[in-house]
Amino acid sequence: MKHLLKLMDLSAKEISEILNIADQLKYERKNGIPHHILEGKTLGMIFQKSSTRTRVSFETGMYQIGGSALFLSSRDLQIGRGEPVQDTARVLSRYLDGIMIRTFDQAEVEALAEYGSIPIINGLTDYCHPCQVLADLMTIREYKGSFTGRKLCYIGDGNNMANSLIVGGIKMGMSVAIACPDDYQPDPEIMKWAAENGDFLCTSDIPAAAKDADVLYTDVWASMGQEGEAEMRKAIFKGYQINDEVMAVAKPDAMVLHCLPARREEEITAKVFETHAGEIFEEAENRLHAQKAVMVKLMGGDR
Repeated sequence: MKHLLKLMDLSAKEISEILNIADQLKYERKNGIPHHILEGKTLGMIFQKSSTRTRVSFETGMYQIGGSALFLSSRDLQIGRGEPVQDTARVLSRYLDGIMIRTFDQAEVEALAEYGSIPIINGLTDYCHPCQVLADLMTIREYKGSFTGRKLCYIGDGNNMANSLIVGGIKMGMSVAIACPDDYQPDPEIMKWAAENGDFLCTSDIPAAAKDADVLYTDVWASMGQEGEAEMRKAIFKGYQINDEVMAVAKPDAMVLHCLPARREEEITAKVFETHAGEIFEEAENRLHAQKAVMVKLMGGDR
């Protein structure tokens, strides 16, 4: 494992190794045990999409494992003024020990890995969100004990979250069901892979997708960069919501996850959100621990 570009690149064993390291680092953090594993190392954080959780969790996490992090917006880099990404990759590789990038185009992340000589971490693209799903998997395992025999249901837009949840869920042995409008399905190649490699359903029938689910998951209807479509999407996604009716067809002990930020009474009711706030904010915290594990794994401190 040289990079974290997308979960499709990782084996189930590699994902399990990251989750195990994350569990250990979380235990140590909760018990005041220092773990300065990457002392003296520096992570460059390129943000072409702004973020609360990604920036704070990576910057804090790098500090906790002994290193330092540099925030680099598109305004700070020549890449924002037209410098080819391959040149940026080769220059930054001579200064840094790793790069986390949060951007629009998956090809930009792949190019950094191709032309650079240091680990590249995908903090989010329009195609996938591997760091979030590693935190999600960590949280599911904490609450449910294992993945085997579990059903994960995602309701909403077939976006980067849906793409990564499909891959992560199936690789770890869960069945995955996606409920979305017909014109807003996940990536076709990912759905083809899922149908060939696991127990997978994509449907516009919300109760069918949610039936007997152990984990219910949703995301905002209009993601960053889609603000101009917000009103149109409200009409299209009306009903694609985690509410009491959906909870009633899932398993009685079903947990609810949300990658945040959440728009109450759109993709999730306030009642369901607050009832399951413990799981949702544990999931948010686990971004910190899972990403620390990724950095440890990639940047020279493998346990």
